[in-house]
Amino acid sequence: MYTHQKNVITAGKPLTPDSKVLVMVHGRGATAQSILELANHLPVEEFALYAPQATQHSWYPYSFMAPADQNQPALDSALEQLDDLVTGLLAQGVKSENIYLLGFSQGACLSSEYATRHAKRYGGLMLFTGGLIGQQLETSSYQGDFAGTPVLITTGDPDPHVPVSRVEETVIIMEKMGAKVTQKIYKGRPHTILQEEITLAKEILSSPTAR
Repeated sequence: MYTHQKNVITAGKPLTPDSKVLVMVHGRGATAQSILELANHLPVEEFALYAPQATQHSWYPYSFMAPADQNQPALDSALEQLDDLVTGLLAQGVKSENIYLLGFSQGACLSSEYATRHAKRYGGLMLFTGGLIGQQLETSSYQGDFAGTPVLITTGDPDPHVPVSRVEETVIIMEKMGAKVTQKIYKGRPHTILQEEITLAKEILSSPTAR
């Protein structure tokens, strides 16, 4: 089993306290550089971009719905990587309302879990084919208030990795914690990101936020 070495690729605008920041989390087997390429299709010309790289290209070794101990210590280490990144941005004066999280597949699951354990008013969450992590959801781990954070969460029906039922469970919890969730289930969609999902993400990224 493994833990993660800190390795974050940056792009976009230089960071200032007034920056909007998009944190992009890649999926299993992918790279930070590959998820950054998605930014070419998003309205983030004025954003600072951060993409952490998973050691061994995987944030945890087994399914996100496996018993939690099977994915340790990699899972806790991955969550710590995201927390270090976000708390570091906050420490440099960036408002949480200007921090956006985007992930695909395993990266969407990790982003879902991190954000729900540290709920606050983010700029937005874009969770392309993902949901909260665990064989059963441990609701005692979820803390805070999303305070109206816009959330886009998607999956295919069926999807080989992320069942519709887990997305629906995730939506219920996030809404109870104050998120404004847009859920999209695409019949027969392969394990990918559709143009419609990109369009919905653009709406979140283009919405006015704190300055």
